[in-house]
Amino acid sequence: MTALDDKINERFPGLVVRKDLVKAVKGNAIVPSYVLEFLLGQYCATNDEASIQSGIETVKEILRKHYVHRNEAGLIRSNIREKGRWKVIDKISVDLNTDKDAYEATFANLGIKKVIIDSDTVKTHPKLLVSGVWCIADVEYEHSEDKNVSPWILGSIKPIQLSKFDYGAYLESRAGFTTEEWIDLLFQTVGFEPEMFGRRSKLLQLMRLVPFVERNYNVIELGPKGTGKSHIFSEFSPHGILISGGEVTVPKLFVNNSSGKIGLVGYWDVVAFDEFAGRQKRVDKALVDIMKNYMANKSFSRGVETLGAEASMVFVGNTKHNVPYMLKHGDLFEELPEKYYDSAFIDRLHTYVPGWEIDVIRGEMFASGYGFVVDYLAEILRHMRNDDYSNRYQGLFTLSSAISTRDRDGVNKTFSGMMKLLFPADNATEAEVEEILHLAMEGRKRVKDQLLRIDNTYPETDFSFTAHAGRKIDVKTLEETEYPQYYHKRATGHEDPTSEGAKDIDSASVSPAAQRAVEPMAEPIGPRDGHKVFSENQKGVTFADLFWPWIEGATKIVITDPYIRMFHQMRNLMEFIEMIAVRKAPEDEVAVRLITCLDETYPEKQQANLIAVENASATAGINFSWEFDGTKTIHARHIVSDAGWKISLDRGLDIFQKFEMNDAFNLANRQQAYRQVKAFEVTYLRTELESI
Repeated sequence: MTALDDKINERFPGLVVRKDLVKAVKGNAIVPSYVLEFLLGQYCATNDEASIQSGIETVKEILRKHYVHRNEAGLIRSNIREKGRWKVIDKISVDLNTDKDAYEATFANLGIKKVIIDSDTVKTHPKLLVSGVWCIADVEYEHSEDKNVSPWILGSIKPIQLSKFDYGAYLESRAGFTTEEWIDLLFQTVGFEPEMFGRRSKLLQLMRLVPFVERNYNVIELGPKGTGKSHIFSEFSPHGILISGGEVTVPKLFVNNSSGKIGLVGYWDVVAFDEFAGRQKRVDKALVDIMKNYMANKSFSRGVETLGAEASMVFVGNTKHNVPYMLKHGDLFEELPEKYYDSAFIDRLHTYVPGWEIDVIRGEMFASGYGFVVDYLAEILRHMRNDDYSNRYQGLFTLSSAISTRDRDGVNKTFSGMMKLLFPADNATEAEVEEILHLAMEGRKRVKDQLLRIDNTYPETDFSFTAHAGRKIDVKTLEETEYPQYYHKRATGHEDPTSEGAKDIDSASVSPAAQRAVEPMAEPIGPRDGHKVFSENQKGVTFADLFWPWIEGATKIVITDPYIRMFHQMRNLMEFIEMIAVRKAPEDEVAVRLITCLDETYPEKQQANLIAVENASATAGINFSWEFDGTKTIHARHIVSDAGWKISLDRGLDIFQKFEMNDAFNLANRQQAYRQVKAFEVTYLRTELESI
């Protein structure tokens, strides 16, 4: 257990569970994670290993005896008949039989129908009437000679969700965590290992929780397959429902005019549309029109009557092309079904989560530490839907006056949701408020910038905000920074020569990797002093672009970096050597010296790796050597060469996020340009040759 796991158990006793236990008990049960964690929360919400193992066996026994597998439904029905009563875990839905004036339950896996259920239970749990709810129920069997009477009797029913919680205690316990610890706790709760992701990636994935904590929030996430886009909406909360985008109808989603039955938006906090992308999908135009009205006004019409609802709308789908292709040939909404590819619909989206920034989920990315029992957090988030945190930045920052009301609403709702998630007690620092506000504005800007391409009647907007000290923060999306040559803001043929999007690209602001993609090829530029800032999750960054123009022709290079210890840091060093080897003339020799600190935990391994680097370098005419700083006081990281340059690095060579190093078929393993980077900065300074 980590120190964070200890703190989680100390601050939230009985409300957290080890996340790898879900896999341990699930087996072949096709059941949502929140159902399993409901049981684990009752028997395994502890850090005592013996109690955990005992609890796992108890939960397994409960599932073995009472969870209904479809292929064993006949056996369970027989058990009920022979024993008279049996407890089952199943998904139960209810319909009103108007002929009998009675509510009747249907058990999805058990395969029984027309089970009488009393009206008080239905009133207490109205979601039983829409799509069904996972429950623990006692079912009885009583044979009757009357063929019109069902032999099945519902003895008791308990939906699998938390009955009560202490919100004040939740806020009090939150105060015991740093922001980073709290982010990691939430991240482990949704099932992922924090160490495998950078801060921006964590925040982007936690944005998927905003619909649960914010009413009438409209969000879209498009990206590659396998990034976990729909996981939260199918597994995380009993208050959300995931449906196939192709299966929804007006009666199912909003209201059935013939029966008067309210649809999904009236019963669920979150309605998520899976597999939403696909240009060829058939979509009912009437559905799109009603949805646009609902997303804008929180209401929909039923004949002459207008009804309101609070459900947030989530749209997730896969993209066929990478980001530069979409930006060059179309836009980031190109995969939407034709009838949804409509500026009025798109403008009603509060944010666009960039799914392409999130790695494809691998086995080692799943959490093994402690997180909330998801049902507990789901109830907390539902409780906070009553709160509004959208004004929490106004004492510190002011949005640009050019931002429209709809843009402002999108920014405010995303900001409010993220603040509720991360700072429910309103204890964020100014820097943290700025970070969340920037992320919220970026999400809405991604929507608006693509709208400019789709519909030329939309005006350009200044997405910026100002600190009360007068400092202006201009907001850019990451893809705007990565691919400036393709990030025009008007449809092809409609560029305004005076607009920001049509200005000539300043070659100094574009990385050489990006310049190589410009058509025609940009003229190469020589090294010059300056400062570069790189955003977390940015791609296309290589050592060759960062360093080679400033060390080309050098015969002596000194790298000062106190942290060349772990395997990935050694690999970065070797890739720096490799960059020199493939670019220098074969007959030239270069001396590379490393100044670092001794790894006191594994000194032999560190020196063995450095010797391996030395031997490999010698074959390419590179004389590599190293020394350990005995004072243990070096902190600055930089590269100095006799080519006349000093390159200051705030992260040293350790600029890349974690990636799969053992996968020979992973491009990120073989090419630096395909890796995501951490946030880092580089400064280039001219020096005297004698300095080394």
